[in-house]
Amino acid sequence: MHITKLSVLTAALMLSASWVHAADLRIGLAEDPDILDPDQSRTFVGRIVYASLCDKLVEITPELEIIPALATAWEWSADGMTLTMNLRDDVTFHDGEPFNAQAVAANIDRSKNLPESRRKSQVKSITGTNVVDEYTIEIMLANPDATIMAQFADRAGMMLSPKATEEMGLDFGAAPVCAGPFSFTERVQQDRIVLTKFADYYRADEINFDSVTFLPITDDTVRLANLRAGDVHMIERLPATSVASVKADDSLLIEQAVSLGYQGLTINVNNSDRAQTPLGMDSKVRQALSLAIDREALNQVVFEGVFAAGNQPFPPTSPWYDASNPIPARDVAAAKALLAEAGAENIEIEVQVSTNPVAGQVVQVVQAMAAEAGIKINIVAKEFATLLKEQSAGAYEVSQIGWSGRVDPDGNIHQFMTCEGGINDSKYCNPAVDDLLNKARTSTDIATRKASYDSARTILVEDMPIIYLYHQTWIWALDDGVSGFTPYPDGMIRLHGVSAE
Repeated sequence: MHITKLSVLTAALMLSASWVHAADLRIGLAEDPDILDPDQSRTFVGRIVYASLCDKLVEITPELEIIPALATAWEWSADGMTLTMNLRDDVTFHDGEPFNAQAVAANIDRSKNLPESRRKSQVKSITGTNVVDEYTIEIMLANPDATIMAQFADRAGMMLSPKATEEMGLDFGAAPVCAGPFSFTERVQQDRIVLTKFADYYRADEINFDSVTFLPITDDTVRLANLRAGDVHMIERLPATSVASVKADDSLLIEQAVSLGYQGLTINVNNSDRAQTPLGMDSKVRQALSLAIDREALNQVVFEGVFAAGNQPFPPTSPWYDASNPIPARDVAAAKALLAEAGAENIEIEVQVSTNPVAGQVVQVVQAMAAEAGIKINIVAKEFATLLKEQSAGAYEVSQIGWSGRVDPDGNIHQFMTCEGGINDSKYCNPAVDDLLNKARTSTDIATRKASYDSARTILVEDMPIIYLYHQTWIWALDDGVSGFTPYPDGMIRLHGVSAE
């Protein structure tokens, strides 16, 4: 009898454990995010977490159309200098504070004026706000800004509780308070980020999980093994080399979307004394390194041709791509000639790369190619957050790093290439480039904007603070019990309508 009761109890506990597991969606991330503060952060995986944590003023569709979110409607003044937004009246932050026009004003002020904010260049055109009433706000601009709506569809539009940001200051990222479908529960660095469903979320009926746990698993093989073992339900950035294997596995699903961004080599040209190298000081050396790289071969060797070779912040399929500066063919002789002209034959450079094995493979291929031109590359692998921190501080020579891409082309170039750009870790500065990229921001005419970007690219092809290498395809692998997931070209994981058996 005792054994029977124990068996029944054990069975009940197993059923309970099974139910809890099913109610917790577990997602494997390729890296551990940096600080979870939209104003301070910069990692791609951080944005994946924000998609479940912090709703934005506006959203995008998979076709990149901007649609309402926390803002229900908006209107521009005739001169394009004032944006009036109507806001939802049924939203509360995770701490119970109301979301309203005053909260939007406070968020914009923080993005503009917090000394540590990385959003400054994205909202630079905003000169002030006017709270018309509780759910209507006017946003005044210094000049017409074609990019601002796309910024509000990203971190600059993520709404944080003003009470929490005031009370926590720079520590806000340790326990962020937003207005998204899940609230922050805990974080163990390099191990997990746990979010819990927010009962008062205005779209709660679209959320089918009690919690979502993000697990940083940097090794691609281990991440896929965790999915196959059932320890996670979904992984992001499945390696291109694993696509065929996953497609052949009946227990798994695969989803793909072409990326908006790029991967490349960011070069320190003016960020501390680490820039005082032949590579940092002479654009001819940077051009030589670029010419030593066979981008098509790199794509075939590392990615089995699944990705796209590239030489610009926009992929060749983008309407913003500058066709007058196509992907250069590899030319080792020309690379050697440029090095000789610069007096920099047989130089050594240090390239830092994340501990992600695929990123390591990319740099190893570049290393072998560069060696044939007389450029010796020393590879230093670092945990991704450390890499970013040292890059920001100028404690690097070259970083193999990329950008996940933005809906508006401005997001892929302005903040990296302007003198005061928020993520300009090269510290590259050319007033002529600033003028062209600023001009592109102020026009809503596509042809005018394209001409400005093309002119800027003509200069950047010579100066080359970033050597672009390729454009990736976002690839997700999922347990076949997961349904309702929609792939987006921004690479985010949106959980509205997603469910799992």
